Parts: sequence; structure tokens; C-alpha cells
Amino acid sequence: MAENKSKDKFLANPIEKHDTAAWRGHIESVKPQSNVPIPSEESVNSAKEWVDTNSLS
Repeated sequence: MAENKSKDKFLANPIEKHDTAAWRGHIESVKPQSNVPIPSEESVNSAKEWVDTNSLS
């Protein structure tokens, strides 16, 4: 069988860039064992407000 080289080329590039994402803005702390970022309360409220105003319903 022939290999699909074009698929490998496209999989190497990330589709989304999370470096500038809003949820990464104000990290209050990081869980030590899992390295999960904990956002500030202000960030959580801002994200909730954004979701509420931009929902499809």
C-alpha cells in the first residue's frame, strides 16, 4: 500500500493556538502534581459572561 504523506504533513501543524487564549490570561496558581492551571475568579467570571452573551440560544 502507498503511504499518505500529505496527511502526515498536515498533522504536524496545530489547528488551534492556545498561547493567546483568553483562559490563559490570569493564572492564579498551578496544581503541583498535575500541572493544571487554576484561573483567577475574575477570569472565570469574564469567561462565563462571554459564553452567556455569545450563546446560540
